[in-house]
Amino acid sequence: MLVVGLGNPGPHHAGTRHNIGYDVIDELLGRASGMPATLSTHKKTNAMVAELAAGRLGTGKVVLATPRTFMNLSGGPVSALAKYFSVPTANVVVIHDELELDFGVIKARTGGGDHGHNGLKSCTTSLGSKDYTRVAMGIGRPPGRMDPAAFVLKPFGKQEQADIPIMCADAADEVERMLK
Repeated sequence: MLVVGLGNPGPHHAGTRHNIGYDVIDELLGRASGMPATLSTHKKTNAMVAELAAGRLGTGKVVLATPRTFMNLSGGPVSALAKYFSVPTANVVVIHDELELDFGVIKARTGGGDHGHNGLKSCTTSLGSKDYTRVAMGIGRPPGRMDPAAFVLKPFGKQEQADIPIMCADAADEVERMLK
């Protein structure tokens, strides 16, 4: 299995709505049996990667990753990871933020549309298929007339920040169910 959290690289993007996929990968890394796993640079795929042997997180081998590209170009690294590790598209899981879900709602599905999410569009184009699993992390709609592109790049509010660890744990639980 290949589990990829989408986000934008760099410390100034940490804690933003668009980077919640990275946060779920961090949660999964901490859950790896033995000692927590860490990501390392995988230059051939332009991603940060942790290879987990069978039993460390699920019953089979699992690759956890975050692309080192910006969100809109995520598909290149996701496709390169799937090819490099010989993971069929049906065994690819992509974790992403979702404007169309209320804050805190988590929804897993295989296939379907991208709901205007440029990271998912890029993944679908690069993988050449919609038949991968998506774990959508609800971030809600922007307030008033705020531009959605600006909203996803803003940090979570103080009240929301308290719920982020719970959301990430719930999403990690969902991913672990898929890995059994």
